[in-house]
Amino acid sequence: MLVNNVGLPGPRSPIESVSVDDWIRTIAGSAGAAFHCTKQVVPQMKARRSGCIVNISSSSAKTGLPNRTPYVVAKAALEAFSANCARELGPFNIRVNAIRPGALDNARMRQIIGNRATEAGCAPGAAEAQFLRYFSMRALIPLAEVADMACFLASDQAMHVTGQCIGVDGNAEWEE
Repeated sequence: MLVNNVGLPGPRSPIESVSVDDWIRTIAGSAGAAFHCTKQVVPQMKARRSGCIVNISSSSAKTGLPNRTPYVVAKAALEAFSANCARELGPFNIRVNAIRPGALDNARMRQIIGNRATEAGCAPGAAEAQFLRYFSMRALIPLAEVADMACFLASDQAMHVTGQCIGVDGNAEWEE
C-alpha cells in the first residue's frame, strides 16, 4: 500500500498575484509528489498483481477556496491523477482512490481558527462555529477518521473500490 499524503499550502493571494514559481512549486508539491512516489511503487505492485494507492486530497478541491487557487488546483489534479491511475492500473489488480478530508482537528486548523478569532476580535469557539457553518456536520474531523478510511481502502473489504474520491469532510459545502 502507498498513501500519498503530501501537499504544499501554496500562496494565499489573488490569482493575479500568484507567481509562476509559486504555481509550479505548489502543483509539484502535491500532484507531482504523488506522481513520483506512485511511479516508484507501481512496478512492484504490477509484478505482484496487487496493490492499493490512496491519495490524500482536500475538500477544497470540491468547494473551491478563494485566494488559494494553486492549492485547490493541485488537489483537483491529484483527484484526476487518482481516477486515471485507477483505470490504468485496474487490470493489474491495483486499486487507486483519493480521500477528501475536510477541516481536520489538528494544530494547523487550530492555528487557522485562532488567527480568525484574532482578526474578528472574538473567542476561538465563536470563530470555530463561524468557520464550521460551511460543513453540514459542523465539526472538525479527527485525524483518525481519515486514517481509518485509508485502512479500509487497503483492506479486503474494499477489494473492488477503486477510482473513487471519498469525502471524510462532514459534507463540506463551501469555504471562504
